[in-house]
Amino acid sequence: MKKVSILIPCYNEEASLPAMYEALRNLMDGQPDYQWEVLMVNDGSADGTIDVIRQLHRADPRICYIDLSRNFGKESAMLAGFDYVTGDCMVIMDADLQHPPHVVTGMLKLWEEGYEDVYAKRITRGKESWLRKHFTLFYYHLLQKTTRVEILENVGDFRLLDRKCIDALKQLRETQRYTKGMYCWIGFKKHEILFEQGDRVAGQSSFNFLRLLNLAIDGITSFTTAPLRIATILGLVVSLVAFLFMCYVLVTTLIWGDPVQGYPTLMTVILFLGGVQLLSLGIIGEYLGRIFHESKERPVYIVREKALKIEN
Repeated sequence: MKKVSILIPCYNEEASLPAMYEALRNLMDGQPDYQWEVLMVNDGSADGTIDVIRQLHRADPRICYIDLSRNFGKESAMLAGFDYVTGDCMVIMDADLQHPPHVVTGMLKLWEEGYEDVYAKRITRGKESWLRKHFTLFYYHLLQKTTRVEILENVGDFRLLDRKCIDALKQLRETQRYTKGMYCWIGFKKHEILFEQGDRVAGQSSFNFLRLLNLAIDGITSFTTAPLRIATILGLVVSLVAFLFMCYVLVTTLIWGDPVQGYPTLMTVILFLGGVQLLSLGIIGEYLGRIFHESKERPVYIVREKALKIEN
């Protein structure tokens, strides 16, 4: 009998987990041909998430959990799940029921047909602000244009991965992680499945605009060096324009004797060049910071407690 693991990263999901468990129980009981494992990774929640998970674990032996020592972030929590799931395939889901469990049935059918990465593509994005929706779409478009790896648009972490994909992802141990890009980087045979993203059943999303912006920067700096090339090209263009302007000022002064116009032009050029230099240094600093963090070779996460099977 094949074993299916469901990985659920959890951060402050105390209110969502009971409803999530009921939906998962209906899914698992309705698919008796598979052996099931649900691995919940508590990513340093500040509420009673871990207590609810322990209760579910005691009530249902299919529920396993890992409790991380602090909040390492969703990307690190997913890596912890990759390391500990034991199934022949794994389905990654959010704990807030925005990823409908009934879609897993269709994923399993495609997996049985031989697909190794069945990713769920959103038809709609649920309740989401206009700014966030369009910023996200612009970000995916920008990432797609600047990377050599195809980054799937409107696709998140909701997907089924074969054991081959899981083992491949476990080998990628960088601390500054962008897993959405890693899914595409490892390759394997992929197939999409469409779904309507639901709304959160309880609680609030921990991904505010600033955290999403940080994730976007991680994605760009993880999978492309285009910003460095842009800084180089911008430096060349500014230098060329500055040289041409210098020639213009020199010629007009020697031939027509026009006095060099001073303060406004000078300040504009200085401020513009200073801005370009600071922008270039900032881009270089982002990449240098990633090298700094990776050179420490610290573990991506630390486990405080784990229960991978029901205690006797």
